[in-house]
Amino acid sequence: MNKKALRALLRERRALIAPESHGFTRPTGQGRRAPGLSQHQVDQLLHRTLGTYHRLESGNYPNPPTSLLRDIALLFDLNEQEWTSLCRFALHQDPPGPLLASSGKEIPGIWQEAVDGIEHIAYVTDASWDLLTYNTAFAELFPDSHVPSNTMRWMLLDRSARHTLMDWSTAWVPWIIPQLRAAITARPDDEILGGIEREMLTIPEIAAAYDEGGAVVHPDGHERPLRHALKGPGWASICAAQPMTAPGSRMFIILFRPGADRPGPTRPMLRADRNNLWGHTATS
Repeated sequence: MNKKALRALLRERRALIAPESHGFTRPTGQGRRAPGLSQHQVDQLLHRTLGTYHRLESGNYPNPPTSLLRDIALLFDLNEQEWTSLCRFALHQDPPGPLLASSGKEIPGIWQEAVDGIEHIAYVTDASWDLLTYNTAFAELFPDSHVPSNTMRWMLLDRSARHTLMDWSTAWVPWIIPQLRAAITARPDDEILGGIEREMLTIPEIAAAYDEGGAVVHPDGHERPLRHALKGPGWASICAAQPMTAPGSRMFIILFRPGADRPGPTRPMLRADRNNLWGHTATS
């Protein structure tokens, strides 16, 4: 538990909530009154034993249940980044899932300009794998630039994907299915993901692979065979990331290299050069 950071976050957000907005009245006696809800009022609103919230804010509640943290996050109207910080400060781990079911369904509009400025194939999907934005290079990947509305559904269930995703059953499906499983685990009530899963299980060849499971849940750094609508067969090197404000969303940048030959050895991992900070080489 990071007591100092936890206390600062909780105090700051508690102070922003007017007691009157929850039916409480402010004391009228003399003396300075701290802004926002009192710690006892938080316990009352959360239907917790008096003193529960005080223990947490003061850093004397080791390993608090995530149910308590979630209730506090909802009461304090935390955003997803603050929800993540709350869990990290209190438990030294990321939250078990998004704070709200609606999270991960939208991203700031500036992402469109950012994606348009990328030379390589680039696109962003939401937590349900619905396409949020993409650039021209992504559209050119598909015949007649007909982009799919949901990339997960397209990869698994659209027959045209088997033409684009070369060696579909061996080079793509074993890596795609674990991503779907992980997304459903994080969002078991997501209707879009649930619909894809139900439809997928009606197709024996995919259902069998789904039953076998798989451990890889992200494609970052993978190289796979791909048939480009304009450039023909080649290899796709995949870079993946996540917009910070939308848990479960994904940004993909795909470097496509035409030709039958697989690209050379994977580039080494990038690490900070502590001897060359700010562009200056350290001298002895």
